[in-house]
Amino acid sequence: MFYGLDWIATVPPTLRLATETVSEREAPVVFGWILAGHQIGAASAAVFAGTMRTLQGDYLEAFVVAGLTGIAAALISLMIGGGKLRRATAATA
Repeated sequence: MFYGLDWIATVPPTLRLATETVSEREAPVVFGWILAGHQIGAASAAVFAGTMRTLQGDYLEAFVVAGLTGIAAALISLMIGGGKLRRATAATA
């Protein structure tokens, strides 16, 4: 239950960021692509970890790759943004 509440707690801020980045009209589609990408990434990680477990006999390599991927994602996210967000106005909607 707590895991589900923790996961669902990220949805409103993500949707808000999508809405602030694109127009309110486009935000649901962008959010849908974000969600789809997240699910594809999670499925790929599960398949990769299972394959590594089958081939290597343990999860060490999968954990190392996951950790390095997380560090790379954190570094990339730090490079995002200094520009202005495109605010949706009544004229563009």
